[in-house]
Amino acid sequence: MNLKEIQQLIDMINNSDLDEATIEEGDFRITLKRSSATPVSHNSQQPSTQEVIQAPAAKPQEENPEPSTPAAEGLIEIRSPIVGTFYRAPSPETDPFVNVNDRIESGQVLCIIEAMKLMNEIESDFAGSIAEILVENGQAVEYDQVLFLLKP
Repeated sequence: MNLKEIQQLIDMINNSDLDEATIEEGDFRITLKRSSATPVSHNSQQPSTQEVIQAPAAKPQEENPEPSTPAAEGLIEIRSPIVGTFYRAPSPETDPFVNVNDRIESGQVLCIIEAMKLMNEIESDFAGSIAEILVENGQAVEYDQVLFLLKP
């Protein structure tokens, strides 16, 4: 499946009443989901359809229980709005957008997620300070994966 075919699928979902569609061709699988309002932070300029691409089909990972949850600590989770590669800085030669304990404002760019050779700036919907960065530079991230914890 090429980029043009994927774009046609996205257009079909956007112009239909479907909220989600999954297409499989051999080891290639794509799931398209219409975005919905969620209380977590994500880029306000994200498209109305989310792309999730897996090839070959991945085995589900077991979750490790954590001793305390971010909500219990009063922290805000900033999640990935797309699947892609996480970058802390706009280029390897520049400083990261944010570091732990940095004070941030609503609308400030926190990172870039590269998806299908497109660089997507991820902005904060909240003001506060960065409590923790949960992803390493260059790491692949999944849709809805927690990237940052923010102290309001």
